[in-house]
Amino acid sequence: MKTSGRTGAAGVIVGALALSAFAAPPAQAAGTGITVSRVVVNGGASVIVGTSDVKRPSLTFRVTLPSGYSTSDWSAWSARPFLYHGTTVAKGLDDGGLRTGIYTCYPTTARIADCEGSLYIDPRYDLDSNNDATTWNIGVLTQLWKPSGGLKAEQNVTASGAVKVKRWAKATVNASPEPVTKGKTITVTGSLKRADWVKHAYTGYAGTSVSLQFRKAGSSAYSTVKTATTSSTGSLKTTVKATVDGYWRWSFGGSSTSGTAAAAGDFVDVR
Repeated sequence: MKTSGRTGAAGVIVGALALSAFAAPPAQAAGTGITVSRVVVNGGASVIVGTSDVKRPSLTFRVTLPSGYSTSDWSAWSARPFLYHGTTVAKGLDDGGLRTGIYTCYPTTARIADCEGSLYIDPRYDLDSNNDATTWNIGVLTQLWKPSGGLKAEQNVTASGAVKVKRWAKATVNASPEPVTKGKTITVTGSLKRADWVKHAYTGYAGTSVSLQFRKAGSSAYSTVKTATTSSTGSLKTTVKATVDGYWRWSFGGSSTSGTAAAAGDFVDVR
């Protein structure tokens, strides 16, 4: 089946649109007649972004062309997705520093093509505010070209999709003393930090509930023993009695703006 590799560019859609994730009806551009539907980003899961690593969340969508156009004629049309929220467009897509990444379209009928590929999020350039940890909508720049060449119509459309972009979180732990006498108290400290897209560093996540969990030696499952709240700097501290050998860790279940985090277990030898 014939395919087309495309690198997209996009203009700016002005204004925030209230879209339910993957639930809004397909949108059609009056200027081009191109319909974009079935948009899914990252398999429907949130995209968790740190401070430096580029994320390329997967993207699938369907394009339906107006009468008189064929999906197999790659020079006649294009549909280029991008992320935005409010009046902010994700930086990086080709033109003016805005980038979608590369995607491929497969014709399923004369006027319908199913496309797949990825978007592109570089936190060093695309995310300059922690308010960017929110729901991002999908915009698509649609274009039709004249049979004789030259642009016939171009328009931004709002596609039926959305994705949550969240800040990456990290947890640490230290349990002491080690070893410890059975029944004695140990102190478990640690921290919870998350990506700060202004400072481009991991900073303390203050005032957040975190679970202290324990896994008995020889077991594969952790269970929650108690909870604690992070300090103004994201630090954690609590005490607990040690009765058996095992691993202690802090575990954070995530929030509307931040991903989950779990520290690597710290082993305590109980004697």
